[in-house]
Amino acid sequence: MTTPQHLSDRYELGEILGFGGMSEVHMARDVRLHRDVAVKVLRADLARDPSFYLRFRREAQNAAALNHPAIVAVYDTGEAETANGPLPYIVMEYVDGVTLRDIVHNDGPIEPRRAIEIIADACQALNFSHQHGTIHRDVKPANIMISKGGAVKVMDFGIAKALADASNPVTQTSAVIGTAQYLSPEQARGEKVDARSDVYSLGCVLYEVLTGDPPFVGDSPVAVAYQHVREDPVPPSDRNPALSPGLDAVVLKALAKNPDNRYQTAAEMRTDLVRVHSGEAPEAPKVFTDAERTSLLSAGPSNGRTQPTDRYPAHQPTYVPPRQRNPAIGRWFAVVAVLAVLTVVVTVALNMVNSNPRDVQIPNLRGQGYDEAVVALQNLGFKTVRNQQPDSEVQVGQVIGTTPAANTAAARDDQITINVSTGPQQAEVPDCAMNLTYAECVNKLKDAGFARFQQSQSASTPEQKDRVLATNPLANSTSAITNVITIVVGSGPNTKPVPDVKGRTLDEATAILAASEFTAPPIPIQVDALRSTQGQVLGTVPPAGDIVAVDTPIQVKVSAGNQFTMPDLRGKFWDDASPLLQNLGWQNIGSNFVKLPNSQNSGVPTNGVVTQDPPAGTPIKPTDTITLSFAQ
Repeated sequence: MTTPQHLSDRYELGEILGFGGMSEVHMARDVRLHRDVAVKVLRADLARDPSFYLRFRREAQNAAALNHPAIVAVYDTGEAETANGPLPYIVMEYVDGVTLRDIVHNDGPIEPRRAIEIIADACQALNFSHQHGTIHRDVKPANIMISKGGAVKVMDFGIAKALADASNPVTQTSAVIGTAQYLSPEQARGEKVDARSDVYSLGCVLYEVLTGDPPFVGDSPVAVAYQHVREDPVPPSDRNPALSPGLDAVVLKALAKNPDNRYQTAAEMRTDLVRVHSGEAPEAPKVFTDAERTSLLSAGPSNGRTQPTDRYPAHQPTYVPPRQRNPAIGRWFAVVAVLAVLTVVVTVALNMVNSNPRDVQIPNLRGQGYDEAVVALQNLGFKTVRNQQPDSEVQVGQVIGTTPAANTAAARDDQITINVSTGPQQAEVPDCAMNLTYAECVNKLKDAGFARFQQSQSASTPEQKDRVLATNPLANSTSAITNVITIVVGSGPNTKPVPDVKGRTLDEATAILAASEFTAPPIPIQVDALRSTQGQVLGTVPPAGDIVAVDTPIQVKVSAGNQFTMPDLRGKFWDDASPLLQNLGWQNIGSNFVKLPNSQNSGVPTNGVVTQDPPAGTPIKPTDTITLSFAQ
């Protein structure tokens, strides 16, 4: 099976940038975002192996969770469909640069100040990963890149392990994982590792970039692993005299056999490196030169109280001249040393061939995917069976635990039950929309198994105020008992002030009422009014400013335009008054004419209007009766 040249219709693979134990890295082009990327593809011959497939997927998960300037970013993950099945891949930031391995191999040791700067940046990256719960476990020069711009990038979390589960044998099933030259002693012994293991490996990297060689070399991985466990490294200044005592101290503290004697965090190591870079003394114990040891030992005892010449004398090794040694003691030490060597070599060899005892400890698989758990247990020789059950803490499809329980011993070929979460327990939401109060509804939901509630308000009728209207999820539906149930309670009618629409048209008034959130259509009412106001709104019922429910129908009084104003007709003759009234709309349907005696004419000429009813200025309809009196 060969690697396809196009992945998921998005990534065009180019030249191969490098190979790993289980993958190959290609230069690639993201045709969607138009940028260069690096794509790591699981080797085609390993894609169908479940253990490699899961390990590759775990690498993607580990790396994608780490977003730091000194860690190669992961942009995307996926699986390309091929004729032989899915082929997983990881899309990463493309770093245009070289690895520390290539720099040291081609150019030799790096100048000390620059080496300090590089490793200090790597410390930041590792400290970030440790703070986010991930141990790298394969820190080496080949996994630290320097870009053309000088930026440091830590990459390849392929065998990284979660700190919170560092004792889990799933990825440590008595197998030594990592590169021999950079293994911590606890890795070489197949023991539990923590963040301090990465500190040791980074110390090995610092040693190599300063001297050109790793601290321990040998003819085989077993020989190198033995040295990590048993032998002290030569101070780096013995191989590169240009190195300062302070730098010696930092390197050798990072390479302490006992993790308790190392830097406890990568941040502590970086702090000491910064001190050395600034010309200050590090916190690490000083490393004495041979001349200093000889000087201190030859000084002999003193009757007076001596003042230490350095603040690190407590770390001075005891020196016994060869001529004072007892030959019998020497032979005894030789026998012990040989036995120790054989013990370590056998242990490491057994680890590397993944030999397990008859009774095997069941790993803690809680929180892992079911497929990963099956692979882990079957790799240990167990048979497996699946059992599904609800759990409020573990996500659907992940392992709750095993039967027998984790960390207990079981014989190979025993059947282990893997308890897989189906998610939180489900229950039916009871119907609370039965005139219940909020408190009564909560009690009813608790009886059904629910425990988390919140209240929301919604407009209602006056009768429904403070009563439950509904729930979310809806009544009679099924929901996880861990979900929050929203209880909707009536707040009574929603009220608003009636807006002032006087002088508007009916359409304008309707729009204003809707914008004011009144929901009922307005009711127009025609009102008698002068022709000049025809079609205009004269007012509303209820009047503007009153606070009413938003579903109240608002009556809108609209001018009918069917009135005119009675003119002043006094002194006018009928021939003049009649056309004037008719022009204003009067239909001459009803009229009364009265002749007044001369004594009542008040100076009005004969046949002129003396009085009128209705009086001048009164609104009248075209059909109203007009009474006029004339002078004789």
